[in-house]
Amino acid sequence: MGSCAECSTWVYGGQLTNGCPPVYTSSSHIVVLKFAGLVGHNRKISSLKIGGRRRRRMIVNAAAATEKLQNGIAELYDESSGIWEDIWGDHMHHGFYDPGSDVSESDHRLAQIRMIEESLRFASVSDNSLQKPRKIVDVGCGIGGSSRYLARKYEAECLGITLSPVQAQRAQALAAAQGLVGKVSFQVADALNQPFPDGKFDLVWSMESGEHMPDKAKFVNELARVAAPGGTIIIITWCHRDLSPSEESLTPQETALLNKICDAYYLPAWFSIADYIKLLQSLSLEDIKAADWSEFVAPFWPAVIRSALTWRGITSLLRSGWKTMKGALAMPLMVEGYKKGLIKFAIITCRKPAS
Repeated sequence: MGSCAECSTWVYGGQLTNGCPPVYTSSSHIVVLKFAGLVGHNRKISSLKIGGRRRRRMIVNAAAATEKLQNGIAELYDESSGIWEDIWGDHMHHGFYDPGSDVSESDHRLAQIRMIEESLRFASVSDNSLQKPRKIVDVGCGIGGSSRYLARKYEAECLGITLSPVQAQRAQALAAAQGLVGKVSFQVADALNQPFPDGKFDLVWSMESGEHMPDKAKFVNELARVAAPGGTIIIITWCHRDLSPSEESLTPQETALLNKICDAYYLPAWFSIADYIKLLQSLSLEDIKAADWSEFVAPFWPAVIRSALTWRGITSLLRSGWKTMKGALAMPLMVEGYKKGLIKFAIITCRKPAS
């Protein structure tokens, strides 16, 4: 048994790395410690019977560490969203490119729109007037690019949530400027405790937010909870590679690389595509599909790096805070992770049973 030097959380079995805290679920006097280091594989962790005082301490420590993580995420995006919008526009996510393409700078914003369209196509979201989604939630909405696009495309009501007050305010201002008041709205909210009733949304959309979630099971449960019966759930997220049947974990070198990326971007445990599929299956969700789209996003990070190295990018970074600078310095690590096959850009979709 040992403890994390950062949050003093006691752990039975395994060891903690950067990316702490672990995620806790409790039942009576049993606390199951779900190892949430930087490897999201199915490591076996023993259950530990403990007294009420220590159990309460563990829960408090976990909550405090999660709050610290979420504050860091909010501050990162408070700092960096303006720079991103200035250089890349209002879609804060990867673009979708033809494999092997050498795209010019002017193609990237179109590639981001294509990412949205390809995701909808993959999930078989209907354009039919009788079947198209009417109520949409954008979980981790950034400055609302996807929300506004989906609202216009489907003539739907779209609600976006983010941890960043700066993002929520900017998203609302852009919606007003684009004539979408009453159709699109944004608020600061926690994706793990969404402020919505059960079964509210026909389309639950999460574009590159799952990687920030410290409790992936709770994250997926919340997506399923707010989905309407028959509704579609779309998760586009960063994953690590699937483990082979003979592996129990990633290699030390792979874990070390993910540690550095997590430290820069406020990321907790990484999951594999297989991990997400198991979670969705455990909730009896239907039409589960997944794909590795890494080859389709390959030009993205090199293009972001090139934009950061322009005079405009450099001067913007120098005016930003340390969190943004740290993230910029870590961008080559993302390129390395993709090239080594460690990082996977994944889409996972499913439907909530109609009844």
